[in-house]
Amino acid sequence: MTALQLFEESVLFAPNIPEAVNQILQAAVTASHDDAVTAERLFIEARKLDSHCLQTYFALYKFYFYRARLGEAELTVLAALEEAARQGRFPSDYKRLVREKETWDLYSSEVAHFYLYSLKALAFIKLRSGQAIEARVILSCLHELDPEDRAGSSVISDLASALEIE
Repeated sequence: MTALQLFEESVLFAPNIPEAVNQILQAAVTASHDDAVTAERLFIEARKLDSHCLQTYFALYKFYFYRARLGEAELTVLAALEEAARQGRFPSDYKRLVREKETWDLYSSEVAHFYLYSLKALAFIKLRSGQAIEARVILSCLHELDPEDRAGSSVISDLASALEIE
């Protein structure tokens, strides 16, 4: 294997991810191409190894989402939101965050950005699950919490609007 092949096969989750977690996640990504059972086991193992590493939640909820296991993806996103809020020392309830938005600077840290990004993922999961009203509520909250659209929720809003037209 050449250095270029190794680079192409690796996924950069985050620059500060613990090496042991990164190795397990890399193995999970590789396995996900042809062995979903092993991949899932590895993604879960990585999260158990370091439940504070937000990238383990991200990898697992994306894994579930791409396999149309939307219920499990949603549960994992909810756990990610809880952990990010705990680390960021802000409420995990996005509706409460909107009510108290002057209190919280969700542009202040990587953890807060992860929260916003995961909230966008929750909106997308709700949309894909046929729960358009719930998705719209989350997207509306995201618009309030992320007026600069740093998490990119406008893409999901546009998709939701397009689906409403159909």
